[in-house]
Amino acid sequence: MSTTDSTADDIPDLGPQGGSDGESATDVATTADEEIVPMAEVGPSAAAADRKQVRRERLLVLAKTPGFIVGMLILLFWTAAAIVPTIFTTNEPNEAVRVDGSTIPRAEPQADAWFGTDSIGNDVFARVIHGARPIILLAVVAALLAVVAGTLLGLVVGYYRGWVDEILSRVIEAFLSIPVILLAIMVLTLFGRSSTVLIATIALLFTPVVARTIRSAVIAEGQLDYVTSAKLRGESSIFVMTREILPNITGVAVVELTVRVGYAIFTVATLAFLGLSAGDSSAANWGTDITKQYKLIQSGQWWSTIFPALAIASLVIGVNLVADSIDRANKS
Repeated sequence: MSTTDSTADDIPDLGPQGGSDGESATDVATTADEEIVPMAEVGPSAAAADRKQVRRERLLVLAKTPGFIVGMLILLFWTAAAIVPTIFTTNEPNEAVRVDGSTIPRAEPQADAWFGTDSIGNDVFARVIHGARPIILLAVVAALLAVVAGTLLGLVVGYYRGWVDEILSRVIEAFLSIPVILLAIMVLTLFGRSSTVLIATIALLFTPVVARTIRSAVIAEGQLDYVTSAKLRGESSIFVMTREILPNITGVAVVELTVRVGYAIFTVATLAFLGLSAGDSSAANWGTDITKQYKLIQSGQWWSTIFPALAIASLVIGVNLVADSIDRANKS
């Protein structure tokens, strides 16, 4: 048998219509098209559904995590104190409280004054409750601004890489080399101690740290298939960054937000302790109250200092518990 005959024998019989088992070539092409088009159409919606399912599973994990529950209870308590302090106390922070019918400075904790009174007779408990508002307000707003700015900067640096990454990374490293408190003191001394300046300063100081974390997450996501597929489809860089990468790094951004809130609380309280608080110096503020009363500890009058310090510690612990729980849920 010749080579030609052998090759002819190996070719399957397509039948009179050109398709195997009597199916036409047109029918084969139509069937193939019908299978491909729906897959292309449902791809993005399927990916969105997967993300929603992952979020639901993470929320279920968080709802069963003791650390997250305890942390959220602490945060809810202090948030309620900041928004509506009259829920917890009817005493004003700058009004002397009467103990046993008279105003007694530096009175020990008792029924009429749960946390005692300070050096001028003010209710320490009322000042602790009312002092939550400036700390939480400044810290949360500053952390939000830092995370938004840091996320945008991290997206640009992590996506474009090259000379953009080199230049912005050097700028970020320069900011990170300066102590936060020292730079904050310099800025507040130059531009004043208003709430706006304080928030902008803290946000500026935390933005490079957030940008570095987001940059690492963007680089890791940029190597995955869905980003490559979007680029091959001809999507713009803005689309890829905002519609493809950003939804997949929101967990990292949320963790950064909770962590930065904790650091911002410490920063605001430290600056207030150093006499750089915004607003009226007589207003209730945990850091300012510690500054005014800490010398009384030497004479055994600890309550006017310890309770504001415990308030700061409890709030930061609550924030850290929530941050750690979210981070574990993202990694599970």
